[in-house]
Amino acid sequence: MAISSIHTVLFPVSVKLVAPAARVSVQRSLPFSVREWRRGVSSMSGDKSLVFAKAKQREDSVENHPIAEDSIDQLVDEEEEEESLHFDERDFAGTACVPVYVMLPLGVIDMNSEVVEPEVLLDHLRTLKSVNVDGVMVDCWWGIVEAHTPQVYNWSGYKKLFNMIRQLGLKIQVVMSFHECGGNVGDDVHIQLPEWVREIGQTNPDIYFTDRAGMRNSECLTWGIDKQRVLRGRTALEVYFDYMRSFRVEFDEFFEEKIITEIEVGLGPCGELRYPSYPAQHGWKYPGIGEFQCYDKYLMRSLKEAAEVRGHSFWGRGPDNTESYNSTPHGTGFFRDGGDYDSYYGRFFLNWYSRVLIDHGDRVLSMANLAFEGICIAAKLSGIHWWYKTASHAAELTAGFYNPSNRDGYGPIAAMLKKHDAALNFTCVELRTLAQHEDFPEALADPEGLVWQVLNAAWDANIPVASENALPCYDREGYNKILENAKPLNDPDGRHLSCFTYLRLNTTLLESENFVEFERFVKRMHGEAVSDLGLLPRTTQETKLE
Repeated sequence: MAISSIHTVLFPVSVKLVAPAARVSVQRSLPFSVREWRRGVSSMSGDKSLVFAKAKQREDSVENHPIAEDSIDQLVDEEEEEESLHFDERDFAGTACVPVYVMLPLGVIDMNSEVVEPEVLLDHLRTLKSVNVDGVMVDCWWGIVEAHTPQVYNWSGYKKLFNMIRQLGLKIQVVMSFHECGGNVGDDVHIQLPEWVREIGQTNPDIYFTDRAGMRNSECLTWGIDKQRVLRGRTALEVYFDYMRSFRVEFDEFFEEKIITEIEVGLGPCGELRYPSYPAQHGWKYPGIGEFQCYDKYLMRSLKEAAEVRGHSFWGRGPDNTESYNSTPHGTGFFRDGGDYDSYYGRFFLNWYSRVLIDHGDRVLSMANLAFEGICIAAKLSGIHWWYKTASHAAELTAGFYNPSNRDGYGPIAAMLKKHDAALNFTCVELRTLAQHEDFPEALADPEGLVWQVLNAAWDANIPVASENALPCYDREGYNKILENAKPLNDPDGRHLSCFTYLRLNTTLLESENFVEFERFVKRMHGEAVSDLGLLPRTTQETKLE
């Protein structure tokens, strides 16, 4: 086994390699045998296919190991011996309390607006309450509530669900989910946009985002119709506002009792403020750069008008040298180093493309503040961390984040959120750059650098910053990374996350070993003391490298 393979399995960011005959230790919460280690199987890896596809399985040789060839061979031969893994952990006792919420399953309400398996769910909620979780996050799906007829809303299933949650003394974060569920990895149910919206799309497919080849994406509505009366006489903005206002009226008692603590406003695919630039249904695979999504007639009209105002009408077109979804930056004329992304035309196009994104967020959050006056609102940003170590940051550009190496793309977004007193919810806080580099070195990813940039952009704008994990997380190493980001060490201003939302409630989380680790994580997020810093929850044998 090569040393890189060891890192891939154990994610040992804090491990120090020492001279032979010293003791080396790392930690994880789900021990596996050396036999499994040799095969490259990690019980803590989780489902990495959300945005990265599955990690490569390796069976590298240990020949010519640069540090301890003989000792590694000896270790691998002891296949039935369990090892102890340790590393230093910060003590978060007495630190600020960061509330912890848990996302409920995507399909907790079915298409008939009924709670799915309510007794099982109630039992799971009691389990969460037993470890002092602060609350849960619930998606309120547009495609369920306003499914058949415009402005006819069915909130009955959510009423039952919210009453269950209230009875247990849990709080609720609510997501206004104006997107489709089922088109992304990790989606275990299929919830389309409302039937009456899809009927409109059959005769006017330009209500959807469209790529350069003309492929439509029905995950959400294009921002080009925010002000177009194409939805049975209403604009998209009016549709979103009417939905939010209906929710506010229907659940007034939950607001008055402060059971509902925050409204996260869906602003794009997966509820995130971004273009659907990397859709799996169109063949995208990690770490493809994705494609621009501005070729519906409404956004193209906007681009042409912007070019005419600039005085260069021939710029009213999308770039023609960006290649395809799975291209690399250096394989394109637009995104390569010194490419057209930094030309006069490229800067014009990217400014327009990113401005459309920010203006959409601005408009919808204005409607949200009208509907939810006095209530905390939030917007979610995705962590597009692949190709972050290149000059162009191509994957971010196609998603609408104008953040090449010579420009800050997140400051303007934070300023827009500040205008509406909205919090920023950011993903991928559990990811480590080293682990990404070892699984996919070709992606030139840097999740830690991206998280640092985005969190500081938000803190500099003086807005609350919340976060969530991008991938399933059950291990102590991942939890420790979340804690590091939640409560930065030696921050002179004492800044910390306003809350953290765990993705997601499932039976794997509730397995005894995993749930013990989760309970420990919740305590540390709350600033409580734990008794086993740097130690596994049970005794294991320390492995000696000689």
